[in-house]
Amino acid sequence: MIRAALLSLALLCPAGAFAQFAPAPAPAPLPVMDCAALAGSPMVEATLYFGRNVGDAVGVSEKDWTQFLDREITPRFPDGLTIHDALGHWRDSGTGRLIREPSKILTLLTPQDAASLTLIREIVDLYKEQFHQQSVGTVLRPACVGF
Repeated sequence: MIRAALLSLALLCPAGAFAQFAPAPAPAPLPVMDCAALAGSPMVEATLYFGRNVGDAVGVSEKDWTQFLDREITPRFPDGLTIHDALGHWRDSGTGRLIREPSKILTLLTPQDAASLTLIREIVDLYKEQFHQQSVGTVLRPACVGF
């Protein structure tokens, strides 16, 4: 019975009526950026999110942060970086509570090499250890950078 109904429907509808249900064609691939044409070079944009709470209170003061920056981050990336103050929140995996805390967002532009990624990992590990943090959010993106 279902087969007969489908056959009747197919005979009543013009062939083009089903075209709207065909899968969309795949989008064209994005063009590859030519960094040289932009007077730039391929790099990695690293964004690190440093929470400042220790427990339920701010445990990483501005002085603590500045000392960490001066001792650990700047010597590893002396060519420059950008820091933003932020207010973040995240869910504590142990308690399920939503935690709100002041944060620092660090942006680095580094060469695409293993040595730079190792330096980033060192910063993350040192911050977690020194300030008793569960994590440091880390985002790495390929970038075409020119100055």
